[in-house]
Amino acid sequence: MALRAGIFLDTNGVGMAVDGQRLDKWLWFARVVKTRTLAAGLVTDGQVRINKVRVDKPAATVKPGDVLTIGVHGHVRILEVRAAGDKRGGAADAALLFNDLTPPPPPRDSFSEPAPDGERDAGAGRPTKRDRRQTDRLKGDLMGDDER
Repeated sequence: MALRAGIFLDTNGVGMAVDGQRLDKWLWFARVVKTRTLAAGLVTDGQVRINKVRVDKPAATVKPGDVLTIGVHGHVRILEVRAAGDKRGGAADAALLFNDLTPPPPPRDSFSEPAPDGERDAGAGRPTKRDRRQTDRLKGDLMGDDER
């Protein structure tokens, strides 16, 4: 079966319209999660919304045109359903099932000043001598290096 504009074509080229599909199955077919069990767990945990309405039943129906808001892997993804799937295929097949409406993440500024409370970003490496002095000033340690 091949996908064309929301209609599945069987081997004879006869089209059959798809009204909807179970939400957990669609999440698995679209490769949002690795297993259908994880998809069902995501839904029952309240991490999925269909058209801004929280869904807690994995058997909820998803139709073309629905917008899904999914909290997965520490990020929020916004997907517009294009079509229902007939089987789990590769990434190219999964990309045909949805439009990704997720906004891009903000750009990371790698040369920013240290945080005002003296904490460092994870992965920023070891503090430099300048960083230590700024932290000491922030904490109110006014003793100079020669007094230690």
